[in-house]
Amino acid sequence: MPTKQLVTRYEDDLKLFPDMWHKIGLTVAIPLLLLYPFAANNQWLTIGNLAWVTVVGAVGMMLLTGFCGQISLGHAAFLAVGAYTTAILGEQLGMPFWIGIPIGGLIAAMVGLAVGPFALRLEGFYLAIVTLGLLFLVNHTLHSMPDLTHGAMGIAVPMHLWFPAEEGSLGTFSQTLELGPIELSFERKLYYLFLAMALGAAYMAKNVARSNTGRAMMAVRDHDVAAEVMGINPARAKITSFGLSSFFAGVAGGMFACQQQYITIEPPFDMNMSVQYIAIIVLGGVGTVFGAIWGAIIFVILSPLAENLFDTLKPYMPLLSGLSSAQQATLLFSIVVVLFLIFEPLGVLGFWLRVKRYFMAWPFKY
Repeated sequence: MPTKQLVTRYEDDLKLFPDMWHKIGLTVAIPLLLLYPFAANNQWLTIGNLAWVTVVGAVGMMLLTGFCGQISLGHAAFLAVGAYTTAILGEQLGMPFWIGIPIGGLIAAMVGLAVGPFALRLEGFYLAIVTLGLLFLVNHTLHSMPDLTHGAMGIAVPMHLWFPAEEGSLGTFSQTLELGPIELSFERKLYYLFLAMALGAAYMAKNVARSNTGRAMMAVRDHDVAAEVMGINPARAKITSFGLSSFFAGVAGGMFACQQQYITIEPPFDMNMSVQYIAIIVLGGVGTVFGAIWGAIIFVILSPLAENLFDTLKPYMPLLSGLSSAQQATLLFSIVVVLFLIFEPLGVLGFWLRVKRYFMAWPFKY
């Protein structure tokens, strides 16, 4: 299936925006994204913030599973490490959030690098079971340190802008900022911050995919023995993918903690979250940054739509009344993923490629 015009130079193949479609999409998307906080109500603004958090986490999952082919059920563990690191640094040490979030990503990356060697001898479901054990281990560790994490009670997440931190507050970032006629509430400021971080994560992942490291990951994913024969070190590729994936997951966890302002261990950092991230990249299209972004956005948008849909169907389907809103969203998302796997295995990416191919070949139909 052709996805772009034929190129004859290696430089053209590595372009970030290789054709007219990317440039048109970028031109249309930028003003829409910048104006969205002023056009959306509070509910959809919160959904937008959660979408960017999920995009960063999905990019991390794509680097591991989509690029390197390593199935992980412990993705929520890395998000938990990043979230609690950000929360502890902000509450206990009064550290600004823009320092706490990257530190949370680095600590999560250290945990990922420690798990990476297990991927050298394990593959498929065996590796998934090991990473699932990591999730329970991290949750148990967080519960075992109530002095830092406050255990099952949860912990507040202040967003300090600078030193010294304010005592007993959620930080100066949570206060409304007025710039002349423009009023930037906490949610709006968070939106622009998360948008910049999501775009940065997507840009970094795209560069990884175009680099020698990314190409080595994809070669190991397709056939590790053949990749090793060609001179690629599968061990280095797998461990690097775990480190990069866990870093992005840790950053996403820190973003999620800042958005929630108060977090607990379980939920949300449980197996359900890990399975959701696998489903997200399947829905979007495995092996592409495009799939990570659009899979995450569609997943977050389905949650409020599921609530409205099931409220309408409850009189006709009594079994739905016993499900929580999160379970209803999971049920609808599962149905959507199954339908995509049946009718469009490439996910949203496959649908986009069909549309793109139609216009590339127009007015011909072949």
